[in-house]
Amino acid sequence: MPVVKFEITSREPYEGGVAFGDAGAYERIEGVLHFAVDPVHAANAGIVDLDLAARDERGLVHFAADLSLLQPIDAFKANGRLLADVVNRGGRTFVSYNLTARDNRGGIPAGDGFLMRRGWTIAAIGWQWDVVRSSALLGLDAPIALQDGQPLVGWISVTHELNAPAADVILSDRAHQPYAAADLDQPDARMFVRDYPDAPRQEIDRGRWGFARVEDGRAVPDATRAALDGGFEAGRYYEIIYRTNTSPVVGAGILAFRDAAAFLRYSTAEDNPARGRLTHAFAFGTSQSGRFLRTLIHGAFNSDEEGRTAYDGFHVHIAGGRMGEFNTRFGQPSLTSPYGLGYCPPFTYEDTVDPLREQTLPGLLGPLRAQGRVPRIIATNTATEYWRGDAAMLHIDPAGTRDLPEAPETRAYFMTGSHHGGATLPLTDSSPLEPSARGAHLFNTTDYRPLLRAALVNLERWVCEGVEPPPSALPRIADGTAVPRAQVVEVFGSLPPVVAPIAERLATLPRLDFGPEGSRVATILPPVTDVSYPSIVSAVDADGNEVAGVRLPDVTVPLATLMGWNPRHPQTGGVGQIMPLTGSTVPFATTAEDRAAAGDPRPAVLERYRDRDDYLGQVRVEAERLAAARFLLDEDVEVVVGHAAARWDMLVPADALAAATTKRG
Repeated sequence: MPVVKFEITSREPYEGGVAFGDAGAYERIEGVLHFAVDPVHAANAGIVDLDLAARDERGLVHFAADLSLLQPIDAFKANGRLLADVVNRGGRTFVSYNLTARDNRGGIPAGDGFLMRRGWTIAAIGWQWDVVRSSALLGLDAPIALQDGQPLVGWISVTHELNAPAADVILSDRAHQPYAAADLDQPDARMFVRDYPDAPRQEIDRGRWGFARVEDGRAVPDATRAALDGGFEAGRYYEIIYRTNTSPVVGAGILAFRDAAAFLRYSTAEDNPARGRLTHAFAFGTSQSGRFLRTLIHGAFNSDEEGRTAYDGFHVHIAGGRMGEFNTRFGQPSLTSPYGLGYCPPFTYEDTVDPLREQTLPGLLGPLRAQGRVPRIIATNTATEYWRGDAAMLHIDPAGTRDLPEAPETRAYFMTGSHHGGATLPLTDSSPLEPSARGAHLFNTTDYRPLLRAALVNLERWVCEGVEPPPSALPRIADGTAVPRAQVVEVFGSLPPVVAPIAERLATLPRLDFGPEGSRVATILPPVTDVSYPSIVSAVDADGNEVAGVRLPDVTVPLATLMGWNPRHPQTGGVGQIMPLTGSTVPFATTAEDRAAAGDPRPAVLERYRDRDDYLGQVRVEAERLAAARFLLDEDVEVVVGHAAARWDMLVPADALAAATTKRG
């Protein structure tokens, strides 16, 4: 067993010992898992540079990962299911199932207790080497890849697109631990800038920038930052290519996530607090951590050194068709740039053909299918993942001309009219976490979390009872609901309240060539780029709302146009571009008079609904329809109606409504 010890640092009643229905009270256990893995074992051989890490006298490589565990205090009240959370940049994401948000101070909010009431054992597992760890952020102590006893030295590319001007930038993504420059001189290091991601590169003279931070207007040498004469401009896309001597075995995080589940599920050791409780294990990954799961699946890292299955089911959320730099040399796990090693094929589950290069692209499931161990997988995505250019490649061929057959072990659902992170409330045009990140529109208000709950229940029943989930619901070429992105941009150009992006300035999914070592190590930086894959999105109706996928009442009984994209605010630069991972809400006018005055072709709220009660009655009908189709749980019909009532109160101005009612009377 690769887990040699679970070091428990705290164990206490969860939420003060409150009972969660029949499952009773829970406990919270925090600690550190210690691993010792065999680098030459077939189950581990695909981990990049693991064979270069230091070994003990038995030939084993050591590392450690944080583990946070919630479980019923009474073992007999556990439901036998493990839900393993691939923490997102260190933060717990499973709380989405409980209709709540993560606590950045280290707490674990219970929300409405959805998971606990059902008796789930919940493990949040640290896997990312560069997280700055805290009580709220879980991470990994990764082994270091060495050559002649020293860290490896090689080339890396770090990218930034800022929302405000800056004198210097950190050499990392998301302010994680940086890849330090191997030396400060590096005359062959390079910096490029583009006006937008797919624009031509302009190289910045090496004499204008250096490895430094700016203090009181003066450049101070610093191997972890880069400073540019005149500073970095907002809205422009910068790439810094340099040599680093920071060389963690990034893929050790995959082994940590796999072996943590195997330990909790199978180990009979005294230090396993879940021993004897678990019969099945499920993995949940959202955004970055969903891409992590796609990487784990493609690498066939779902069996431990003893050949035991780690996870039976995967809920891969808002990952689109991408993977990530989770098992590469000098990998940046948080990277979202469209030019990273993790944004190469495979996109689809099964093999497909790229007609441009006349070559077969391997499918994500190929290695696991060869083992005869394909798990059950449910993927959920929003419009954001389609508009950034990759989600459609999960189910449409690389030419963008036909729908692909579905792998029988998979389902995929497009959550219509929503954006990457779910509802942003209260109404705002700026990020709660980064106020300088502003949009031209209000942020998207669609709360898709009830759909996630139904997806998890469907996945659980599929794995444990053999009950197949509802059919996939996606934009399709065959029925005309999947169309080129530029075509939809034109539609929005005809809706005056909408600020349409410039189609040519939107990021695409280019065909990338990083050199002969493929996805393991980038030897060509910047990469050679070829023609991009097609950018396919859902078609829209006359209101600008999407017509494909699983359509919540936010879309079928609308109060606004809801998009998965949001143009950058003029103050943040990048004219014509869209914000990363952010959608829009463009409310309808309240009355026909308001609509006419604004030149808005979309019918007004009071042209659609008699009043609030009429609106909520229609919402309930739509929610019950979704529940009948098993896209929504029966218990969540009221949740969705409650969300709709809150949206009415936010989006329909009370004074305008009162004036219209008085006029009617």
